[in-house]
Amino acid sequence: MAERLIDDSGKPRFGFHEAPVDVVNFMDYDLRTPMDRRRSRLSRRMGFNQFQFVGLMGPDWCGGVAIVDLKWLALAFVYIYDIPEQRLLERSFRMPLSIGVQLDNRPDNGAACFRRGSHQFLIEPGSSERVVTLASGSDLSGEFRVGGPGSGNPLRVCSPAGYQGWTYTQKWAGLTLEGQLQWGDRVYRATADHHASVDWSCGFMRRETAWNWACLSAVATSGEVVGLNLATGINESGVLENALWVDGCLEYLGQAQFRFERYDHDSPWYVTTRDGRVELSFFPLGHRSERVNAGLIASNFRQFFGHCYGMLVTADGRTLTIEGSLAFMEDHYARW
Repeated sequence: MAERLIDDSGKPRFGFHEAPVDVVNFMDYDLRTPMDRRRSRLSRRMGFNQFQFVGLMGPDWCGGVAIVDLKWLALAFVYIYDIPEQRLLERSFRMPLSIGVQLDNRPDNGAACFRRGSHQFLIEPGSSERVVTLASGSDLSGEFRVGGPGSGNPLRVCSPAGYQGWTYTQKWAGLTLEGQLQWGDRVYRATADHHASVDWSCGFMRRETAWNWACLSAVATSGEVVGLNLATGINESGVLENALWVDGCLEYLGQAQFRFERYDHDSPWYVTTRDGRVELSFFPLGHRSERVNAGLIASNFRQFFGHCYGMLVTADGRTLTIEGSLAFMEDHYARW
């Protein structure tokens, strides 16, 4: 049965959620200062951050679409990396006071929308999929459908953040991808070899937050469709958002560990989990970066895309081999 995230006493329902969360009713949260003084409704509204990211992965191109609402500032971007041509195409927007951006607070059934003039990015829920519609100027348009076996089985987790905050996230990986995007004179089509991921996150986050993130949506050499989500930093309370999907079935993983050279963007990453179920090497093809320093809000964002090699171990002990599949790695500092 679907539920509201904040209970009748104004407290978040922490931990993993097997049942869908119908609505993140953040305005019902009993938000207080560190000295226990109740915050105003305006403070609750302006302190709540939310974003949605859809990752697109395939053998010849990869990319991402994001809509981010930080209240004082909103961000929206789309990018495609053309692997044969080694070319990055990107378009991004910043909107003071989140003008033109709307994100519903329903993880499964809400839409995310950015509009400014002839530019529109829209992520909408369907019966068993998400529909991503993109239009920007006269040279960019397309539609993708993201779904498949794992779309009804996301990772759902809520955890404390700092002294008075919390985060809630839903993540899916190893999803099917259909559709195409026309960018100038090039058309990027999704085939059976392309897969997708979705990250729907929100909360009253720590004033300064930093994380590393890994996401894989691919086919193992033995034929299983796999999805992987790993993160460190965002959840410091012991509630992990680390998960493996095998043909749409969700399995929980142990603590993730990332090793990489922050200032050498061409060097490999090494990602493992303490339970021994993930051992991956990642070799970047390129990255998308963005720095924002707008007083109250700051962000140093680097999202890498490249090839992964290594192994994943399922809950029943099978070893799945990953041989050159596309993946994302992220290194991010934020001041909200």
